[in-house]
Amino acid sequence: MDAIFEATLQVLVAEGPEHLTTTRVAERAGVSVGTMYQYFPHKQGLLYALNERYLLALAERVEAQALACHGAPIAKMVESIVKTYWAAKMERPEVTRALYRSVVELDNDALIEAFARRVDTATEAMLTTAPDAKFADPRTVNLTLLTTIFGAVRNVFERDLPASEAHAVQHQLILMCVAYLTAIKS
Repeated sequence: MDAIFEATLQVLVAEGPEHLTTTRVAERAGVSVGTMYQYFPHKQGLLYALNERYLLALAERVEAQALACHGAPIAKMVESIVKTYWAAKMERPEVTRALYRSVVELDNDALIEAFARRVDTATEAMLTTAPDAKFADPRTVNLTLLTTIFGAVRNVFERDLPASEAHAVQHQLILMCVAYLTAIKS
């Protein structure tokens, strides 16, 4: 399975989702087309499984970081979550871009919902342990925070910003999120 997923990523990056076929992936992975069809009867099934795997790994990283930040000041929490999410997306930026393009053809609402539920739960629990802030509506605060972070990171990829500009955006994003949390804390 690892070889199939890696081959899928390679084809996506090199040729784009419009040229991805299970036959091309099978050739790149060194498996028979019959083997591919046992696991993935069509391209959409393969893309769905690939995105599911990616989102599960991403959720695990955010959850672990959120847990590690329990009891930290809000500035540390924000910096840690932004940097963790950013680092996960930047490990293989070409893969992140390819995955963003690949979901256009998918009904991935269930994947996004499962990812959001896990990350929302972990980060909201983290925020409630901040010693320097309490929030009247932690759910909405957390939702606003994560929407801002995830949207900003995706936009960096969509614009294909150079590393220096991306780093500057990351720094400003942290400042903006800390200012938001500081402004609304009770």
